[in-house]
Amino acid sequence: MTRPPSLWIDPEGNRDPESGPFSSARWRRQAREADARREAPQANGRAEQPPGRPTRRRLLPAVALAVALAALVVSAVALKTGDDQQTGALPVASGGRPAATQIGRVYDSAGPGVVSVRVGSASGTGFVVRSDGTIVTNAHVVGDASTAHVSFGDSARLVDAEVLGVDPSSDVAVLRVDPASAGTSLRPLALADSDQVRVGDSVVAIGHPFGLDRTATAGIVSGLGREIQAPDGFQIDEVIQTDAPINPGNSGGPLLDTRGRVIGITTQIATGGTGTGNVGIGFAVPSNRVREVLPALSRGEHIARPYLGVTSAPNARGAEVAQVASGGPAAAAGLRAGDVITSVDGHPVRQPDDVSAVVNDLKPGDEVDVAVLRGGRTATVTVKLGKRPERVP
Repeated sequence: MTRPPSLWIDPEGNRDPESGPFSSARWRRQAREADARREAPQANGRAEQPPGRPTRRRLLPAVALAVALAALVVSAVALKTGDDQQTGALPVASGGRPAATQIGRVYDSAGPGVVSVRVGSASGTGFVVRSDGTIVTNAHVVGDASTAHVSFGDSARLVDAEVLGVDPSSDVAVLRVDPASAGTSLRPLALADSDQVRVGDSVVAIGHPFGLDRTATAGIVSGLGREIQAPDGFQIDEVIQTDAPINPGNSGGPLLDTRGRVIGITTQIATGGTGTGNVGIGFAVPSNRVREVLPALSRGEHIARPYLGVTSAPNARGAEVAQVASGGPAAAAGLRAGDVITSVDGHPVRQPDDVSAVVNDLKPGDEVDVAVLRGGRTATVTVKLGKRPERVP
């Protein structure tokens, strides 16, 4: 190692003396020892710390501080938990309210338009369709009553409602309340086009099952074109089937699509012989049927329906007449049991539903040609439609 000139100076001011504590020999020995330490970092059994790296001794105060802080946090949590255990309180979960589901949004939108309907000891559901206080429910909910009582929301306050009109053939009834007496702003529900409903569509039913306050259930449209029996004994066709849970008390309530529009009035359930509870099959009168009868019922008018006067059963060639009502239009025109109807008013008939579909689009007093197969031959009978009686004969 080369000694830099004029580097070492003794106390007397001599440069690089040959003797004394700053002699050249001592300087060379110290230089060699320094070189040895750099080349052997493990000297004395301990690694030298690189420049700028804190020693373990320097880290100890920071570690001790962190441990102390952690101990304080644990103590605080333990103290809080102890308080909760003593008082019986449970901590509140963090995160706030979750986002509303689609079903929840339908309920929030349509729920205020749904009402409870009570007639005597019977109860059901209804919904507002006009801001003037017009309410729709089932005919079998109001029966022969001229007045009913309704309540809005979860309020137990009953409001008088006038029964404007009842149509047992479609199981639809129309009520009206004074909007000022409702105690809340009315929320009319819109009627959807039930012809656009498809199997698999999501639906929500809102009602008052078993007298419980406004309740929502959900499911899908599980079938279309069903037939159910109306209160007057005749058939209601084009009925919507759903698996949304429907129970006694839901009758007259709305079956809604995912936009909160009414696609039908929940009317009946199939119990399968197990009692009166829901088994996953419910029925709703389509909203288009409600739209048809609403104007006349709102005016208090009786709806006159056409009447042929036959019951029929499926047949490979059409609809076979099973029974002819005595004194009815079909009997007067000469139709007989055993005749197979192949067309009505020029429309082909392949099943019994085809007969009622054509007749229901006509009016009492209309004349129709009914083509039948009788004894292997084809015959045509002209029938003047009558007015449907109040009940099935």
